[in-house]
Amino acid sequence: MATISAKDVMELRKQTDCGMMECKKALTDANGDFAKAVELLREKGLATAAKKAGRVAAEGMVYAASNGTVGVALEVNAETDFVAKNDKFVSFVKEVAEIIMEQNPADVEALLACKMGEGTVDDGLKGLVLVIKENIQIRRFVRYEGTCAAYIHAGGTHAVLVNFDTTAEVAAKPEFAAYGKDIAMQIAAANPTYVRPEEVPADVLAKEKEILLAQMANDPKTANKPEAVKEKMIIGKVNKYYKEFCLVDQPFVKDDKQSVAQYTAHVAKELGGEIAIVKFVRFEKGEGLEKRQDDFAAEVASMAK
Repeated sequence: MATISAKDVMELRKQTDCGMMECKKALTDANGDFAKAVELLREKGLATAAKKAGRVAAEGMVYAASNGTVGVALEVNAETDFVAKNDKFVSFVKEVAEIIMEQNPADVEALLACKMGEGTVDDGLKGLVLVIKENIQIRRFVRYEGTCAAYIHAGGTHAVLVNFDTTAEVAAKPEFAAYGKDIAMQIAAANPTYVRPEEVPADVLAKEKEILLAQMANDPKTANKPEAVKEKMIIGKVNKYYKEFCLVDQPFVKDDKQSVAQYTAHVAKELGGEIAIVKFVRFEKGEGLEKRQDDFAAEVASMAK
């Protein structure tokens, strides 16, 4: 039986970020073989990850980044909001974003199989679970090719990625970078659904008009108005719908006297080119997920037993 020194335990802890007792036990079981000890800890980590996989992960962070030719928006969830402040967790999220840019996986399953260091993203994820001791899951991502602007709000509560159609000369100018950030912040704040009115599906528009007609029929002030007048009123109300849900028709948040489309045209003219907003994605951390509900009193009671 090999002698396990405190120095050996500290070195293994430095390499794996596992607890002192876990490292000592792994070295003892591996008879002092570091490589075998690391393997044992990874095996234990895999078991830990599997055990935690059923626990609710609706915290974590969303992230967005662009390298000039490719942009990525990503959500990685964990069980508690403390994890978003963990340097190892944040570094993992940023590295995964880089991998998505470079390796272009089709979906999350393909992403988990992508190369990361000496293993895969899945290996890195399970190793992170071993260190942080929470269920951690890569939930979703979007990858755009071309000129993009990325914005992250409040350290990862909201992330926006916007794709533009413009020339390389325009995209290279610092004024364009400022414009791109403005548009991304607009999306984060105003939460549009579509880029422009032409993208609103016909059935959505028809339903909106149906609701407006029903409102008019139930309002004594409009119920008996001629159909031609009602039609004009509906056009006005539909335009209000566009201003709320279509990005280019929204009032620009920094200057509500102009629309986003007018602001875009102004910047394009100033930069001597053309700019079109092609598409965007807006991720909000944990949206649509059931939040974990902790019974703090029960947790303290269980720890006291």
